[in-house]
Formats: sequence, C-alpha cells, structure tokens
Amino acid sequence: MDRAHVLYVEDDVALGFVTRDSLEQAGYRIVHATDAEQALEFFQTKPFDICVIDVMLPKMDGFALAMKIREQNKHIPILFLTALSLKEDRIKGLTIGGDDYIVKPFSIEELILKIEIFMKRKRIHEQDHHAEEAIQLAGYRFFPDRMFLEWKGEKQVLTYKESELLRFFTGHINRIVRREEILTAVWGDDTLYLSRTLDVFISRLRKYLSKDTSIELKNVHSIGFRLSLSYKESE
Repeated sequence: MDRAHVLYVEDDVALGFVTRDSLEQAGYRIVHATDAEQALEFFQTKPFDICVIDVMLPKMDGFALAMKIREQNKHIPILFLTALSLKEDRIKGLTIGGDDYIVKPFSIEELILKIEIFMKRKRIHEQDHHAEEAIQLAGYRFFPDRMFLEWKGEKQVLTYKESELLRFFTGHINRIVRREEILTAVWGDDTLYLSRTLDVFISRLRKYLSKDTSIELKNVHSIGFRLSLSYKESE
C-alpha cells in the first residue's frame, strides 16, 4: 500500500524538523513548507492525501492558505495546528473549510492518530468505489465517495468531513443520535472541545439541504441530533 503523502506547513524550523522526522519514521511521505506561498507552490505541483497546516505563518496565515487550497480542491482533508487559545479562532478554521485541528503543544502520537483516521477512511472509500449508488435524500441525491450532493442537476461539492458526517446521518434516518456517538464515528474522538466543531458542520449541512423543506436536521436539546425526512403523499 502506498504511503500517505502529507503537505506539512510549519515555519518553526526546529519543530518542523522534529515533526517531519517523526512522521517519516511513522511511514508517511512528507513535503515540508515553511510558509504559505511555498506550500501553495508545492500543492499545485504535487499530489497530496492530506494537508497539515500551522495557523500562525509569515506572509499569509494558515486560514488564508486553507481558503486558497479549498478553491482548488474541496475534498482534501485539512488539519490545522494552532496555538490560538480562543475558541472563536479554532471555529474560524473549521468554518472556512478545515476538517479538524490540534492545539499546540501536541504529541506526535496525537498528530499521527488524527492523520491515520483520515487515511483509513480514504482507503475504505477507495476499496468500495465500485459503481457508487447515490443515496436518495428526499429531492437530493448524495454521492458519499465522490463527495457531492445533487439537487435538480445542480452539484454541491462537500469537504471530506462534511461528506463523512452526512454519510453517518443517512445511516440513521429519523433516529436521535447522541453527540458522543457522532463525534466518535466521524472524528474518532468524543472530547468536549469537538462538540462545538460538530455544531459548525451541522450548520453547513443544514445550509446545503435547505432547498428541500421535507428535510430537517434537528437539534435535540442536551442529547444530539436527528435527520428527519417527511415524505409527501402522491396525489
């Protein structure tokens, strides 16, 4: 099996060297950029499986870099490394298209675990990519492996985590699912800080599904969420 190809963006030379070396020892192929402009150049010329981006970068910060990457590729997982303590700053990263984040200082084991969660699901998708059947969601058609929603011929491209979250809900139609259950299934972790992360992604899915009023992604207070479909009787 090919080793995962990681674009790693970190301007701290010492930290970057140690992290790159540790990830390579873990079996990953690493391209290390020390600023956003260099990272964009690498991204445009090499194929990657995941981007690991420090937020505090010179010239252009990690958020701006992620937005430029998202303009070119909606699917590739983006994992932020952030020393920012404000919850709002972390949520901003997810809102502009990030899939997850790790707060500095972090352990190499934690970073490897996060990367491997993405890579395992990617491998499963590739193995199951035979003539994908669309999942019908009222007036929408959902293609989880190709990561897009279709509404009357119009496509809404999804990020990796958006697609994973919607895939989870399609397996639990009209059922209340607990926050902890969703976080464990989609993020591999049910820690408290991820709960607000889930709220950001729920808001995105509601927006994408808003064209069909028979679909409701409802918050069940203090418990979790429920994706409900109310089918209309044919006349």
